[in-house]
Amino acid sequence: MATHYGRVTLFATTAIAAGLFATQLAAQDNPIDAVTPVTDEMLLNPPDGDWLMWRRTYNGWGYSPLDQINKDNVKDLKLAWAWGMSPGGRTQETPLVHDGVMYIQNSSHLIQALDAASGDLIWEYQYTLPDEVDPNGERSKAIYDDKLIIATRDAHLIALDTKTGQLVWDKQVANYKHGFAFSSGPLVANGVIVQGMTSCSNAQPGGCFFTGHDVNTGEELWRVHTIARGDTPEGNSWNGVPLESRHGGSAWITGSYDPEQNLVFAGVGQVYPWNVEIAGLTPPSADPNVTNEALYTNSTLAIDPTTGELKWYHQYLPTDSLDLDYVYERMLIDLPFEGETRKQVVTTGKIGIIESLDRNTGEWLWAKETVPQNVVLSIDEETGAKEINPEVIPVIGQTTFNCPADPGGRAWQATAYSPRTEALYLPTVEFCSNTTVNPLDPGQIYTGGGLQTYSRVPLPDGDGNIGQVRAVKLTDQSDMWMYRQYPPITSSTLPTGGGVVFAGSLDRKFMAFDDETGEMLWSSGKLDNALESFPITYEADGKQYVAIVASWASGLGRLASLTPDVKLPPDNPHTLYVFALPD
Repeated sequence: MATHYGRVTLFATTAIAAGLFATQLAAQDNPIDAVTPVTDEMLLNPPDGDWLMWRRTYNGWGYSPLDQINKDNVKDLKLAWAWGMSPGGRTQETPLVHDGVMYIQNSSHLIQALDAASGDLIWEYQYTLPDEVDPNGERSKAIYDDKLIIATRDAHLIALDTKTGQLVWDKQVANYKHGFAFSSGPLVANGVIVQGMTSCSNAQPGGCFFTGHDVNTGEELWRVHTIARGDTPEGNSWNGVPLESRHGGSAWITGSYDPEQNLVFAGVGQVYPWNVEIAGLTPPSADPNVTNEALYTNSTLAIDPTTGELKWYHQYLPTDSLDLDYVYERMLIDLPFEGETRKQVVTTGKIGIIESLDRNTGEWLWAKETVPQNVVLSIDEETGAKEINPEVIPVIGQTTFNCPADPGGRAWQATAYSPRTEALYLPTVEFCSNTTVNPLDPGQIYTGGGLQTYSRVPLPDGDGNIGQVRAVKLTDQSDMWMYRQYPPITSSTLPTGGGVVFAGSLDRKFMAFDDETGEMLWSSGKLDNALESFPITYEADGKQYVAIVASWASGLGRLASLTPDVKLPPDNPHTLYVFALPD
């Protein structure tokens, strides 16, 4: 169990509170005094100036309607303030903002509330991890009522009071000593906390799961396993491998929510180990009632957040052998398809293929390729079933060549959708890999890991520009524009009502593009680290700000061998940068 130490400071008077470390600095007109409870209605229709959840809105678009910063004046952006965060470890932080207060989590699990206009510290709370757990932060968090809800690396959910930082409750969801951990935070849907379990690469028997929790106590209400079980077609899709030897299925990215259907749509990761021979998925079983798709890996699950009932699922890449999971954001967009408007759920997997489903039924609708790839030879236009290139499937004793490889043609950096342009903005990378299997020794028991080595190489006949921002018109899946550069794009994209798309890069630059043409309109210049996080924009005291965390050491770091001349600070500083127009 984690231990917590606390101190609350208010108007220079110090009080000690057991189990809490919160430092509160109060000043005249402190914005914390005006913070209101976050209601269901706010989550359904958030104020334009707030950023209340991971992708700002339940539909997962990652779009802000704010337009004070626009195409004409974005060139004048200046640094408004900055905040030094815990160095080292890793974080892919998404700040949240409500009523002029910003909430951030450091890699060290130090959680802080800041004045979003000035950057002044209001309170902080230190969640103490066990010594054996690495200090890595989460991608996201949630706000509901008067609670800030945080997922931790030792598989706890905690709730803090949004005004004081005091601990409200602490719920252990799984045992970190068995390898379980959280890497992304929860979504609150219809008053229920929905959280995905991760780190199921450590040979956990039966893999990962989603859980639903009571917002007032953290009590678990339901559990949906991401590895199918039982004597059902889904449970019999693991080639006869016993449940205790089925591994993977991490649910490591926060989902989206359709209030009309009361359904959460979330992704599931890949099989572990990655090699299908070692995982027992080949050769196929002779039993006609047994298949080897390995459900529910690489799937979208549609889950009722109230009951935990799995309404439907769709699997994009069965029997994945290359760590090309389809776990990322699910965007809920109403788009034309074959002459009628369909309610769709759109996602893009590591192969860089955008795919769409009908979110009422799970019916597969269409696909659009983006990055160069040699894994999928063809896609069935009716079902979405993929023909996989047999030459790229890793085989023990051989080296195969595949494009892309882990961490994917698009990695964890989220794509975003703008209703202004009806376009999807994707941060992508182009590269390939010589892939080698690391087999178990005779009699050796699998204890975790992918058991494959990816020796990453440039794309053959490529132009040397590894990083891209792509704009794809979703109404007809046509290409709008593409920006290309040598360093990888390492942040998510952020489109705004001002017609600007923001993105950050490995070479420490934060950039702004015209959402219709792709012209670069502004660059921050060199900051103190790579921009490996989820940028947001918000309003405080009537002024629009754009914020991003500079950090490194995860995800696209696996491509560092392709860009050895892009040097980053060895102490891996983490800094929150906030930009605004001059007064």
